[in-house]
Amino acid sequence: MFDSQKEALRYQELFLLEKGGVISGLKIQVKFPIVVNGCKICTWIADFVYYENGEMITEDAKGYKNRVYKLKKKLVEAVYGIKIRET
Repeated sequence: MFDSQKEALRYQELFLLEKGGVISGLKIQVKFPIVVNGCKICTWIADFVYYENGEMITEDAKGYKNRVYKLKKKLVEAVYGIKIRET
């Protein structure tokens, strides 16, 4: 279900935070299509999306940041106007 042990452990933490009412609306593997000028370039998949203090948090559990990830991160942040939280 998860790409890494780090991601699985982070899910367990977030699951407990949601049960405790600290965060809400926890979703896993949320797709963000990257579309520029009507042309779909690619899709980035966030590990987790949830709400913390009313703010949507988009999170990626990352061990190694390759060049493709870095590019997709910049594109998603620019297209969606969000900041990706890396854990």
